[in-house]
Amino acid sequence: MSGCISVINSGSSSIKFSLFDQIEQEEMRLIFSGQIEGIGTAPKFKAKDGDGLVIDEKQFEQGASSGHEHLMEELIDWIRARRLELGLELRGVGHRVVHGGPFYSRPVKVDDQVLAELEQFIVLAPLHQPHNLSSIRTILQMSGDIEQVACFDTAFHRTNPPEAQTFALPYELSEEGVRRYGFHGLSYEYIARRLPELAPELANGRVIVAHLGNGVSMCGLNIGVSVASTMGFSAMDGLVMGTRPGNLDPGVVLYLLQEKQMSGDEIADLLYKRSGLLGISGISNDMRVLLASEDPRAKEAIEIFVYRIGREIGSLTAALGGLDGLIFTAGIGEHSPEIRQRVCDVASWLGIELDEAANGRGETLISRPQSKIAVMVIPTNEELMIATHTRDVLLGDVTV
Repeated sequence: MSGCISVINSGSSSIKFSLFDQIEQEEMRLIFSGQIEGIGTAPKFKAKDGDGLVIDEKQFEQGASSGHEHLMEELIDWIRARRLELGLELRGVGHRVVHGGPFYSRPVKVDDQVLAELEQFIVLAPLHQPHNLSSIRTILQMSGDIEQVACFDTAFHRTNPPEAQTFALPYELSEEGVRRYGFHGLSYEYIARRLPELAPELANGRVIVAHLGNGVSMCGLNIGVSVASTMGFSAMDGLVMGTRPGNLDPGVVLYLLQEKQMSGDEIADLLYKRSGLLGISGISNDMRVLLASEDPRAKEAIEIFVYRIGREIGSLTAALGGLDGLIFTAGIGEHSPEIRQRVCDVASWLGIELDEAANGRGETLISRPQSKIAVMVIPTNEELMIATHTRDVLLGDVTV
C-alpha cells in the first residue's frame, strides 16, 4: 500500500479534512478534502477529490448525533473506508492546534503528556483549542496505534523579539505565559515558503502578509521570519474580524464587568461571537454580504475594517524598518478586489501603486511596475503546511 497522511482542522462549528499521498516525495498529492460545517445546528458533509469534483455529500440531522465527537467518529470511518478503497495506508494524522503556548515552537508528536500540556491553553483559545484536542482524543480512542502530530498556529511567531512579545505588566505574569503569541502562523509559514519561488527578491526583503478572512491578522516578515504580528495573547487582538473586535482598550472590559454587571461568560460571548463586522453592521460577519449592502452600518463596518488595516500596516512597517512588499491571502484577501483596492488606497503613502486591471482579474502581482512596494495575492494552504510538517516529523526530518 502507498503511504498517506490525513490532516484534521477542527474549529468551533466545522471540521476540515484532507488526505495526501506520495509522502516520500517532495511534492505530496492531494487525494481528497472537505469539511463538515454547521456543527451544533444543521451539520453538512461534503468531500471533493484532488481536482475539486464532489465525491460525496450528506446532511446530518440535528440532535445528539450532531456534536463534534460523534461527527468526528463518522468522519474517521469515512476516511478509513475511502483510503482502503484507494489502497492507501495511513501513516499518521496532522492536526492544526491553535495554541502551543510558550513551550512549543515546532510541530510535535502527540502523547498523553503533550495533550495534558496543551489543555492548559484552552483558556487562551476557547473557541478552537477544545475542539483541536477533542479530535486528537477521538482518534486515540478509535485508532490508538496511529501516530498524530500537532502543528501550532503560534509556533511561527516564536521568532518575534522579546520586546514584541512582552506586555507592560508585572514580570511574574509574563513568566506565567501572559504574553503576545500571534496566530495564523501556519498560513504565514506557507506564504514564507512560497515566496522564494514566486518572488525571490521579496523573500529576502521586508514583507507584510495580510491574512484577511473571518479571522483577520497581519504579520511582518523579514527574510521570511516573523518579527511582529497584530494578534497577541489571544486570537481576539489586533484587527477587526468577522465576530471579534480586534484591538480593544482593557477599560472597556472593566466597564462591562463593573458598570454593566456582565459575567465573564457573557463578556466572552460578546467579544468572540457578537462583535467585529457583525457587531458594527448588525447585519452579517460575511464581507460579501456587507459589500453588497446599501445599509449605512454595513458601509461603516467596511470603513472601520479597512481603517484598522491601514493603521497596522504603518505599525508593522515601523517594526520592519521599512517595507518591500504587501501580500494578501485568505478568504477576503484572495477573493475581494474591492477590499484589496481600499487597503492599497489607505496605504498609498508608502508608494503603493495598484494595477486596477490586474487586481480585478485576481492576478498574482497586482501592483504597477513603478510601484515602490510590490503587492501580491498568494492563496494560502494551511492543510498542505500541516501535511508537510506531519510528514517531516514522522519521517524523522524534524527533531521532536
